[in-house]
Amino acid sequence: MAKEKAEKEKQLEEMTAKDLRAKALEVEGLTGVKNMNREEMIAAVKKSQGLPESKPKKGAMPMRDMKAKLHELRAQKQEAKGGEDRKLVDALRRKISRLKKKTRKTA
Repeated sequence: MAKEKAEKEKQLEEMTAKDLRAKALEVEGLTGVKNMNREEMIAAVKKSQGLPESKPKKGAMPMRDMKAKLHELRAQKQEAKGGEDRKLVDALRRKISRLKKKTRKTA
């Protein structure tokens, strides 16, 4: 029984986004499938099948959250430039740079 669940979970992880979308559309009561990304579809299908949700890696951040954080940091940097706070601008520049590297690695 546990082996079957692990096998189903592995199969979902190996599916393409197109196949996952088709599978998610078959699930009753699941809405907004066309706007979901791959990870969201996997989580939704697992939940509908009663499979345990896999835990994200420690420190892992979804791409959407990273992009939102980047946007926020850039706005803070622009405000700091207007206030002539050089140390804050440098710190924000480094944070933005690190976050951009993370987005490229996860893509």
